[in-house]
Amino acid sequence: MQKGNIGVTTENIFPVIKKFLYSDHEIFLREMVSNAVDATQKIKTLADKGIFKGELGDLTVRVSLDEKNKTLTISDRGIGMTEEEIDKYINQIAFSGVNDFLNKYKDNANAIIGHFGLGFYSSFMVSNKVEIITKSYKEDAKAVKWTCDGSPAYEIEDAEKADRGSDIILHIDDDCKEFLEKARIQALLNKYCKFMPVPVAFGKKTEWKDGKQVETDKDNIINDVEPLWTKTPSTLKDEDYKKFYNELYPMQDEPLFWIHLNVDYPFNLTGILYFPRIKSNIDLQRNKIQLYCNQVFVTDQVEGIVPEFLTLLHGVIDSPDIPLNVSRSYLQSDSDVKKISTYITKKVADRLNSIFKENRKEYESKWDDLKLFINYGMLSQEDFYDRAKDFALLKDVDGKYFTFEEYKQLIKDGQTDKDGQLIYLYANNKEEEYSYIEAAKDKGYSVLLLDGQLDVPVVSMLEQKFEKSRFMRVDSDIIDRLIVKEDVKKTELDSDKADNLSAAFRSQMPKLNKVEFNIEVQALGENNMPVMITQSEYMRRMKDISRFQSGMSFYAQMPDSYSLVLNSDHQLIKNILDDETSKCNDALTPVISEIKGQQARLAALHQNQSKKKPEEITQEEKDDLSNTEKTLNEQREKKNQIIADYAKDNKIVHQLIDLALLQNGMLKGSALDAFIKRSVSLIK
Repeated sequence: MQKGNIGVTTENIFPVIKKFLYSDHEIFLREMVSNAVDATQKIKTLADKGIFKGELGDLTVRVSLDEKNKTLTISDRGIGMTEEEIDKYINQIAFSGVNDFLNKYKDNANAIIGHFGLGFYSSFMVSNKVEIITKSYKEDAKAVKWTCDGSPAYEIEDAEKADRGSDIILHIDDDCKEFLEKARIQALLNKYCKFMPVPVAFGKKTEWKDGKQVETDKDNIINDVEPLWTKTPSTLKDEDYKKFYNELYPMQDEPLFWIHLNVDYPFNLTGILYFPRIKSNIDLQRNKIQLYCNQVFVTDQVEGIVPEFLTLLHGVIDSPDIPLNVSRSYLQSDSDVKKISTYITKKVADRLNSIFKENRKEYESKWDDLKLFINYGMLSQEDFYDRAKDFALLKDVDGKYFTFEEYKQLIKDGQTDKDGQLIYLYANNKEEEYSYIEAAKDKGYSVLLLDGQLDVPVVSMLEQKFEKSRFMRVDSDIIDRLIVKEDVKKTELDSDKADNLSAAFRSQMPKLNKVEFNIEVQALGENNMPVMITQSEYMRRMKDISRFQSGMSFYAQMPDSYSLVLNSDHQLIKNILDDETSKCNDALTPVISEIKGQQARLAALHQNQSKKKPEEITQEEKDDLSNTEKTLNEQREKKNQIIADYAKDNKIVHQLIDLALLQNGMLKGSALDAFIKRSVSLIK
C-alpha cells in the first residue's frame, strides 16, 4: 500500500474547494460525468488508431445511487489509469499559491475548476471521502484503489476489478444529502449531461405494472448522443427541428424560424437558434439559449457570447473554443468570443433576409411576432440596423406591409409638408384613435400602426436614420396641422369673442388627476368636428421613452398636457358663442369696460415708471401700480365667473366637452353616467 500527501503548496485546499465552490456545488456531477465521457472517448480513439486491439464492448457511462451507504458512483469503461497515472494526474495538482488562487477567483466559483484543472476535485464539494477503483486498458495492468478523505492524505492499494475503466465512488457528506435523492440526480443529469456524446445511464427504465412503477432490465439512458445540431442540415426536415425544439422547451408554442449554425473556421461553432413567438415581456424570454462545449452543458446565461438582442432567441450553441467554465472577464476579452458574436449576428440577418426574399407572404404573416426581436436588434446594435433596414417592415392600419423604402415612396408626394419634411403618421391603437385615423384617410394620407412594445423608441431612432422625416401620432394635432401644406388659416373671431368662448369651455373642463387642458380656438372649416382633443407629440413621446430610459423619470412625473381645440367655423360653436353673447352681454359690458380702463391705466403706470430708476419710484406710485393690478385681476375673475355661471347650465357646452373626452377614452365613472343621462334628455 502506498500512502502520501497530495502535492499542493498548502494543506487547506479542500476547505477552499468546499467553501468557495459551494455556491455552484451541483456542477460536481457535470465534472465527474465529463471525465468519464472523456475517458470513454479516448478508448474509442485508441481503438480507431489500432493502439487498443481489444473489444470495446458496452461503453455506457453509469451513474448509480446507494442511499443506504450514502454513495454516488460514476462508472466508465474508458482507458482507466495505472498507479503511476493516478500519482501523476490525481495526486500532483499543478498549481501554486492557494492565496493567489483565492484572491483571484473568490467571486467566480465556476471559473476555479476549469482554470486549475480541478474537475475531479469538485467531488470534494459534496463528499467526505472519495474512492477511485480503476484499471488501465494496457495489457497486464492491475487494478488499483485510491482513497482520500478530504485531507491532503491519500492511500493507494491493490484492488479487484475485472474490467478496464474507472469507478468513482463519492461518499456524500451529511450537509449534501440532496445528492442522494434520485429526483435531484435525475434533474442534474438532465441539465448538464442531456446531450453528451457517450450514452449515460442512470438506473433502469420503469413501467407501470399492477398499478405501480416497476423497474425493467433496460438501462435508463438519459442523453441523446447525437443531438440535432451535430447532424448535417441537408439530412433534416422541418419536423425534426420542431421536435427538437419541443424537446428543449416543452409546452412552448411552435417556433417561427430557425437557423442551423455550422462553421469550422476561424473557430468551431455548431448549434440551432430558434425564433420563438414573442410579443412582449422581453425579460421573461431570456436565458433560453443553452451553451455547450463538446455537447457538455455550460450555461444558459449567454450574454457576451450572443449579442444582447439575440438573447431573445431560443436554442443551442456548441463550441469547443469556449471553455467549460466561462467567466465574464473571459468573455469580455476573448477575441474568439467576439468573432462568434459577430458571426451569429450576420447569420441571423442573412437568414431573415433570405426568408423575406424567398417567401415574403409567409414573412409578413409572421412579422407581428418577429417585430419585437428585430426592433430590439436595431435599437441595441448599430450594425444590425444596417443589415435589417432591408427586411424590417412597417405595417399600416389596413394590415398592409412595406419596407422602409417602399413606404417612403408611397407617401413622399402626399405627406411632405411646406418645409420639405416627410411626415409619417401613425396610430398606437386602431380602436381608440379611430376617428383621427379616418380624418387622416379622408385627406388621402396613409397611417401606420405602431402598437408594439418597442415602437416608441423605434420611432425616435427612425427619425434620426431617415432624412428630413418626422413621425406624428394622428391624435397629436388637428389633421390640417399634422401636415402643414400652407400657412394656417387664422380664426376670424376677434380676440374678445375667442377669449370669452375659451373661458366658457375652460370653466367646465373636469379636474383629472395629473392632466392639464389648454383651450384653443381655430377656424377648421364647417365640416370638421366642433371640438377635438389633441396631445403634444413631443411630450407624450418623452413620457413614453422615460419608461425605457433611466435618467428621464422627471418626464413621467409631469402631468399629461392636452389641447381642447374649438372649431370656430362649426355651427354648434357659433350657436354657443351667439347664445353666450346674448345672455351675458348686459352683465359683461360694464366689466369689460372696467377691464379695458384698468389695462389702459396699468400700461400708463408702467410707461411712467419705466422712465425712472428703481430708487426714484415713490411708495405711493408702487401702491398705485399694485392696486391697479389687483383691481384688474378682480375684474377678470368677475368676468370669468359670469361666463362660468352661464356655461355651467349650457348642456351643449358640457355635451361637446364630454364627446371629446369620450373620443379619447377619458370619460369614466360618474362623468360618463351624467353624459348618458344628458344625451337622453337632449334627444327627447
